[in-house]
Amino acid sequence: QSRLVESGGGLVQPGGSLRLSCASTGFGLLGLPIGWFRQAPGEEREGVSCISDRAGTMTLYADSVKGRFTISRDNTKNTVYLQMNSLKPEDTGTYYCATRSRSNPGFCASDEGYYDFWGQGTQVTVSS
Repeated sequence: QSRLVESGGGLVQPGGSLRLSCASTGFGLLGLPIGWFRQAPGEEREGVSCISDRAGTMTLYADSVKGRFTISRDNTKNTVYLQMNSLKPEDTGTYYCATRSRSNPGFCASDEGYYDFWGQGTQVTVSS
């Protein structure tokens, strides 16, 4: 069964770090873009970051996470990472990764409508 599986969430104090992973089963991620999104309770889902296919030459970040979060991919492990540093309480939410079945080479988007295959999410809580 094809799935995207997020992991690495948890409870962390403000200023701390977490690394989220998005791994695929049943298919490879090499030729596919990956987007990371998050949703806080009572809020709409928002784009956090994305990375284009293969070498990941294109990356995008929401203004709220620039300089703190880094997206990367390891195609040998079929995994995309989101390194999150200097975490703030407002980073709290459920984090989802998503991909698109038809890739535009070298491109990714921060719009959730661009993606058609989603993981189940992992919870990140930033609190003292």
